[in-house]
Amino acid sequence: MKVLVIIPTYNEAENIAALLKEIRSLSLNPDVLVIDDNSPDGTWRIVETIKEKDPKIHLIRRPNKMGLGSAYITGFKWAIDRNYDVVVEIDADFSHNPKDIERLVESLENCDAAIGSRYVKGVSVVNWPISRLLLSYYANLYARIFTGVNIKDLTAGFKAIKVDALRSLDLNKIKSDGYAFQIEIHFYLWVKGFKVCEVPIIFVERRAGKSKLDRGIIWEAFWTVLRLGIRRVLRMV
Repeated sequence: MKVLVIIPTYNEAENIAALLKEIRSLSLNPDVLVIDDNSPDGTWRIVETIKEKDPKIHLIRRPNKMGLGSAYITGFKWAIDRNYDVVVEIDADFSHNPKDIERLVESLENCDAAIGSRYVKGVSVVNWPISRLLLSYYANLYARIFTGVNIKDLTAGFKAIKVDALRSLDLNKIKSDGYAFQIEIHFYLWVKGFKVCEVPIIFVERRAGKSKLDRGIIWEAFWTVLRLGIRRVLRMV
């Protein structure tokens, strides 16, 4: 099985070397694609240095900050063109445990996409302020109600997806850049009839660096959910 781990980065110089080391130590022996938006802190330079010694690490350096969603779409298309079997999404900040990648990939024996879920068994979040936790929890509730998608953690950014499932989607119509992208990709997998399972994980606040969440990302998610809900009701999906 050819597995590609995709890591979008912007100013993750404090985390990226250690993260790549942990991912490449997995028994899966996955390839890794870092998609960097020309990080001012030189994240891409660190990746370039590491990949010179490891041919299974790849780098796409984009000219400016273009967003999480477009980074993943770029990565998905890159994986499709090179005939990978599975892609894995993971944040660059160690909020997701790289060791859980193997559990997600193993879960694909029974589903088409396996989500590392914070909410499938209660709440499994460490070191978030209560305001951030409530925002995330109720954002997921709002998204479930309006989209009709029965996934507890619709905004999850840690998952494994079979590339064959991605081939069936029109990736060009997914335009969201923030965590709304995660809602969209789950929505389109769901309405296409693919089986999505949730694997419980423990989510930990980032190890180093600064969160990218801002009001613009929150509003994008709000309007994206409304748009998807309307499309579902009007059967435009």
